Amino acid sequence: MTARTFTIGDEHFELDGQPIQIISGAMHYFRVHPDLWEDRLIKARQLGLNTIETYVAWNFHSREHGDFRTDGQRDLGRFIDLAAAQGLHVIVRPGPYICAEWRSGGLPDWLLAMPGIGLRRSEPRYLEAVSEYYAQVLEIVAPRLITRGGPVISLQIENEYGAYGDDADYLRRLTSQVRDAGVDVPLLTCDQANDEMLERGGLPELHRTATFGSRPTERLATLRRHQPRGPLMCMEFWDGWFDSWGRPHHITAPDEAAAELDTLLTAGASVNLYMFHGGTNAGTWNGANHKGTYLPITTSYDYDAPLAEDGTPTAKYWAFREVIARHAEARDSVPAARQDAPEHEVHLHRAHRWEDILDQCGPRVPVQGEPSLDALGGGITLAEFQTEVRADDALVLVDDVRDRAAASLDGMSIGELDRTSGRLALPLPRASGTLSLLLEDRGRVNYGPRIGELKGIHAPRTRTRSLEEWTATAVPLDDLPARMAAVSPCELAADAPVVGPVLVAGAIETEAGRDHFLRLDGFTRGFVWINGVLVGRYSSEPPTRTLYVPGPLVRGSGDEVTVLELHTAARPSVRFVARPDLGHVDE
Repeated sequence: MTARTFTIGDEHFELDGQPIQIISGAMHYFRVHPDLWEDRLIKARQLGLNTIETYVAWNFHSREHGDFRTDGQRDLGRFIDLAAAQGLHVIVRPGPYICAEWRSGGLPDWLLAMPGIGLRRSEPRYLEAVSEYYAQVLEIVAPRLITRGGPVISLQIENEYGAYGDDADYLRRLTSQVRDAGVDVPLLTCDQANDEMLERGGLPELHRTATFGSRPTERLATLRRHQPRGPLMCMEFWDGWFDSWGRPHHITAPDEAAAELDTLLTAGASVNLYMFHGGTNAGTWNGANHKGTYLPITTSYDYDAPLAEDGTPTAKYWAFREVIARHAEARDSVPAARQDAPEHEVHLHRAHRWEDILDQCGPRVPVQGEPSLDALGGGITLAEFQTEVRADDALVLVDDVRDRAAASLDGMSIGELDRTSGRLALPLPRASGTLSLLLEDRGRVNYGPRIGELKGIHAPRTRTRSLEEWTATAVPLDDLPARMAAVSPCELAADAPVVGPVLVAGAIETEAGRDHFLRLDGFTRGFVWINGVLVGRYSSEPPTRTLYVPGPLVRGSGDEVTVLELHTAARPSVRFVARPDLGHVDE
C-alpha cells in the first residue's frame, strides 16, 4: 500500500495536493448484516459517492467492561477494507458519544452504571474509560489511515458536542488521545448549523463541519462564521428522518432533497449523506428520544434514505445519482431493482407458557426498594417483578415507569403502566394476591441530558403504603429460543388465540439467502427471532408494519420463526410478504 496525503487547504480538502470535493454517505456497519456490507458499498460507488462514513458504537463492541469484541458484525476493520476495495475513502466517527438513534448514544451500560460518572466532560474516570476505548478502536483504524496506504482520510472528535456541553478541555483531551495514538489525518467536529452550538462544540485546532437538511446557502454561511478558513462540509445532510413508535412514517420528497443537495454541491461544499443507507436497529439496540414525551425508535432505521433498509435503490437514489453526476465522475453500472420477496404464511403451533420461560431464566432474586432493570445487570431489557398486595390496597400508583409494565394479579391481567401515554395507576380488585409487573425497557435515550437514566419503576405504592419487597426474574432475550429448546412445548390450534406472555414458534420452508419481510397482523407487541437470531421488536402501534429479515439469516430448510408476544394475538399465524410496509405517512 502506498502512503498518500489528505489535508485541509485554504479553500479545499486536498488529496495528494489536489483539490477534492468529498461526496460521502453514512452507513453504519453495526446496522447491516456483515454478509451484505459489500453489496451496500458497491451501491454507494454506483451512486457516485467517493467516501463512506460510519460511526463506531462503543456499546456494540463492549457489552462488558474489559471485553472489546471485533468478530462478525463488529469487524470494523473488515468493513473499512471492503470500502477500500470499492475505491471509497472512509471517514470514521468513533464518538465516544454518537447519538445515531442508537441505544444510549453508543455509551456502554457498564460505563453508565458507574456511580457519579461524569459523562462527556473532563471527569477522570470517564476520560480513563474513553482512553481505553480509543486505544482499542485506533488499533483497528490507525493502520488503515491514508497516510499509511489505507482509505481512512479523517476522524471526528465527539459528536454535536455544542448541543450538550462546553468543556473545551474535554475536547482537547480527546484530541490528544487520538493524536498520541499516531493519527495524523485531519480531525473534525460537527454541530448543528447554529451559532451557539458551533461555538461550543469546536476548537480552533479542529476543523468544524455542520449538520442540516435544508436551506444549505444559509447554513453554510453560518458555518463559515465559525470556520473562516478551509473547505465547508455538511457532515450530516439529513435526506430523511428516523421513525418513532406511535408516530407516522417520515419521508422527504426526492426532488426537493435532490435540489437541496445540488445547491450544496454547487456551492463547492463537501457532503455526507445522512443516511445513504440506514439499515436496522436489530435486537434491542434502538435508542429513544425524550423532548417532553418519551418516544422509542422503531426497529427499522430505513430513514427514507436513498438506499432502502433492504438495499433497494429508491426514487431518491436515482434523483441523487443524477445530481451527483453533475459534480463528479458518473458511474456506468447501476444497481438492480427490488424483486418481490417470497410469500408464506407460518402457523406458530408450538407454545411455551410464561411459567416455563421464567423457570429457564433462573431463580427469582430479592429486590429491596424500587424495581430496577439495571439492578439485575447490564443489558437487561425485560424482567418480571412480583410483590404481595393486600385486600385493602385498592390501587397501585407510581411516580414514573421506564418504560412500560404489563400488570397482572394472580395471573389475571389488570392493566398497564406506560411512560409515553402517562398511565401511572393500576386499580386492584379488592382481593389479596401476587402482583406481577412485566417491565420492559423500550429503548435507552440517545440524546440530551437523559442519557444514562436508569430503567425501573419509581415510588411504587398503594394508597396507604410503599411497595418495597419484590422478587425479580430477568429474561435474557438474546438466547431465549435456545434456552427453551429442552422444554416440551404445548400445541396451538390454527384458530386458537394467543394469550401472552407466551413464546410461540413455527417452521417454514423457503428460499435460502433471500430477504424476507414479516408481518405480524393481529399481534400486539413483542420480539421476533429468525433461526435463533433476535431480529428486533414489533408493535401494533404505528408506523412499521413489517420486520426486515436479511437474506443471510435464511437457511432455506427448516427455518424457524419464534415470537415472544407480551399481550395477545388473534391467532397464532404470521405472514412473510412480498414488500416492506413502513407505515402511514402523515400528509
